[in-house]
Amino acid sequence: MNILIIEDNRDVLDNTTELLELAGYKVEGAINGKEGVKAAKELLPDLIICDIMMPEMDGYDVLYYLSIDPKTSTIPFIFLTAKSDTHDFRKGMELGADDYLTKPFEEMDLIKSVERRLSKSNRLKKAMNSVSEGGEEGEFDMENVDENHELFKNKKNKVFRPKNFIYLQYGSPVYLYYIKKGQVKTFKTNEDGKELITGLYKENDFFGYHSLLKDDEYSDSAIAVIETQVELIPREEFYSLIKNRREVANEFIKILSKEVIEKEEELLNLAYNSVKKRVADGLIKYFDKYSQDYSKGLQIPREDLANIAGTSTESVIRTLSEFKKDGLISAEGKTIYITDESELRKYKY
Repeated sequence: MNILIIEDNRDVLDNTTELLELAGYKVEGAINGKEGVKAAKELLPDLIICDIMMPEMDGYDVLYYLSIDPKTSTIPFIFLTAKSDTHDFRKGMELGADDYLTKPFEEMDLIKSVERRLSKSNRLKKAMNSVSEGGEEGEFDMENVDENHELFKNKKNKVFRPKNFIYLQYGSPVYLYYIKKGQVKTFKTNEDGKELITGLYKENDFFGYHSLLKDDEYSDSAIAVIETQVELIPREEFYSLIKNRREVANEFIKILSKEVIEKEEELLNLAYNSVKKRVADGLIKYFDKYSQDYSKGLQIPREDLANIAGTSTESVIRTLSEFKKDGLISAEGKTIYITDESELRKYKY
């Protein structure tokens, strides 16, 4: 197993390398973030251990650049840092880190963390390799799902009322979920109780697959936005089909690849666009997901729109008022109507 350590402190780099080599791992080192990203793309290691506070490019940036490259996005990533603040821990995990070790660390804590992450990664690789080497061919189209497909053989049906939880953050995944009718929102909650929306799902969408594929606890919660009928597919059924049916595995790979591109676009939107532009894009995203008929109104909680736009609820309310004055939207209570979809899409300032 090959491990890449990205650490600007030469003593820590040498000591950590020695510990892992004694444990039987092959180790490569990089002395800063830029060299680390380059090395990761060239070596494609089985696991990366990375410091956070580094000159030129910090650990968060390293993780971001590796996460948007399909070749490196699935490599297990462990942060190794002197920072022990809860905010820093949450930031790292929300960006996609698999674990977080605080310096100084015990030798066995490091070894156990490495073993745990490599074990999960190996299980997923074996499943995917078995698909590419010999899984049965067939048809499985995410856009036009056939509910007679083997995936639905042992499904259960359940109806959730608006704002009912479907699963909870940090819970253990038991099912893959498929929306027969309705709308679902997934979100993370920070220590202050503030929500961060991670996904919007509608009829014919699957959700809950991230934690199943990682073989890990739920990283977010899911609730029904309106009354929603959901089909629950047992975890074992999903694992079996991912392993043995190539067409199922390929479709979920496509979903994950699309999500990586969408997340990259969202990060760029938050980094470079004005609040008004982000609110305009948030409205379009909501309608594209849940309606696609701009002549019909859609109830959009202002808090959710603020969450998607990365701003405060007060800023969203002010921006919506300006959009109304400009003739881009109209509103009745919580219901928003897009009256000029073309101009709203082109909105820049």
